[in-house]
Amino acid sequence: MKRSWIQKSFVCMMVFMMAMSMVQKPANAQGDLDVNAKAAILVEASTGKILYEKNSDTAQGIASMTKMMTEYVLLEAVKEGKVKWDQTYTVPTKISNMSHNDNLSNVPLREEGTYKIKDLYEAMAIESANAAAMAIAETVAGSQEKFVQMMNDKAKELGLENYKFVNVTGLNNKDLAPYVDQVVGGADEENVMSAKDTATLAYRLMKDFPEILDTSKIAKKTFAEGTEDAFPMKNWNWMLPGLIREYEGMDGLKTGTTDFAGGCFTGTAERDGMRYITVVMNVDISSGENSYDARFNETRKMLDYAFTNFTMEEVLPADYKVKGHKTLPVQKGKEKEVQIKTDSPLSMVVKNGEEDQYKPKFVLDKKKLNEDGELTAPIKEGEKVGYVMLEAKGKKDLGYLTDKGTNASKASVVTVDGVEKANWFVLSMRAVGGFFGDIWDSITSTVKGWF
Repeated sequence: MKRSWIQKSFVCMMVFMMAMSMVQKPANAQGDLDVNAKAAILVEASTGKILYEKNSDTAQGIASMTKMMTEYVLLEAVKEGKVKWDQTYTVPTKISNMSHNDNLSNVPLREEGTYKIKDLYEAMAIESANAAAMAIAETVAGSQEKFVQMMNDKAKELGLENYKFVNVTGLNNKDLAPYVDQVVGGADEENVMSAKDTATLAYRLMKDFPEILDTSKIAKKTFAEGTEDAFPMKNWNWMLPGLIREYEGMDGLKTGTTDFAGGCFTGTAERDGMRYITVVMNVDISSGENSYDARFNETRKMLDYAFTNFTMEEVLPADYKVKGHKTLPVQKGKEKEVQIKTDSPLSMVVKNGEEDQYKPKFVLDKKKLNEDGELTAPIKEGEKVGYVMLEAKGKKDLGYLTDKGTNASKASVVTVDGVEKANWFVLSMRAVGGFFGDIWDSITSTVKGWF
């Protein structure tokens, strides 16, 4: 009897354990991705759609990811003709001394040596050379202090919200102090940005200057090749093809490490037409790891998640007619209404299996309508009257990095045909008809009231 009870108890316990093992662990609000870093963000690169975020609005140390802003300001100056790639820079004593500091990322620059801006740019982008970044800043702005102001001004212009730049390199000011006439900000300050702002900067850098990837994807190159200053450079982005943590499709953008910022990395990779941007800041370091391995491991985790779970889908076709909004009334036209439709298909990045989690929302351009909600003739064929966007049904939508991304998730709604303005006779007859119609409605209402 006792034995039978023990057997039954054991069977019940086993059944309970099996049942519990079959219950899925509840996923967090953004799926089963969990990034071991103080802050992180994952973004689809063509639209800036945010797919995952962790503490992404809080400013953190960015270390040498700073150089993405230095690159942006330089590339803009080149585009505007203010700086030329073959322009040369003559190295002063302090920057030469900085370039020979073996404790910092650098390529050695001879005092009074001259170097092309293009070579200094590649040294900054590939080797993360700090002295090269300082030389570029002086070339563009005349001084590092003025360049720092340009960086902060550009951040504001780009719509960044949580940032502060105090130098052009990303180093702590105490490391820069021996090599500059005066530091900007506090003696121990560093540059900070939020993960969202860092991703936004990367997004705009690639949108506005796609040639950045031609340089950021270079794994190895010789600085000033063919000269007495030739120096072998190796990219700190070890996830590039050919390096020790290589990842398929990886071609940018910028690493960063300081004691304050921890291990950081802004990465981007493309496969089969899909490109993603990742940012990890101050990564957690597991036993047996170092900050270099950790930031690449967390980036790999994010990119694997993106490439496995998301695709760009056509959610609405071209010529789509929104339910309940297939026509709009027209005032003073030969026709009293006009059909409307989308003028292009609407695509968006969607998590696999969630294609039906979005519904179309029609937004009218109120400037096109009179106070009665009518269009006024004449109306041209293909005239834009509003747009359709997609709303998430019952799920949290993380939105986009910028308004440009938001606009990419909209399809314009246009008129199918043109509507000519009716002539005075037609409008007069309508007015008369409306007058007698109102009288008739009044009479019928009165008669009904008698009974």
